[in-house]
Amino acid sequence: MAGIETLQEKYEALDGRFEARQTTGIDADCLLTFDYEYPGQAAEVELDTAEFTAGCPWTGLPDFGTLTVTYVPDRKCIELKSLKYYLMSYSGVGIVQEHAANRILQDLVAACEPVRMTVKLDYNIRGGIHTCVTVRHEKPSE
Repeated sequence: MAGIETLQEKYEALDGRFEARQTTGIDADCLLTFDYEYPGQAAEVELDTAEFTAGCPWTGLPDFGTLTVTYVPDRKCIELKSLKYYLMSYSGVGIVQEHAANRILQDLVAACEPVRMTVKLDYNIRGGIHTCVTVRHEKPSE
């Protein structure tokens, strides 16, 4: 019958694109810190969430993953509610995983100036490939 698409034709036509927002949508200004009352005491803080999401810059489809931030505070700690809002600002932003991990590290280091920090961004398997990106910062010795 003419005019009736087969399932195969419909599937192949699923080449749509969702509009991804620009990285200017990432809101690092919402990050808050509070004073760390034990400077010199190397407390290691680990924060993680399995709810991180950003968009693929080419298709706009969402990528999901687990984000783990480990840091040793110097004089400031990251306030958790503001961190949640910051991470939510990535939703719908078109950014590759390698860039997202580095941007998160850059923004968090700027906010709290830690002794050291590691950001691990572990994306769910996509297209049969598992990817995990780890980036690190260490405060220069004085």
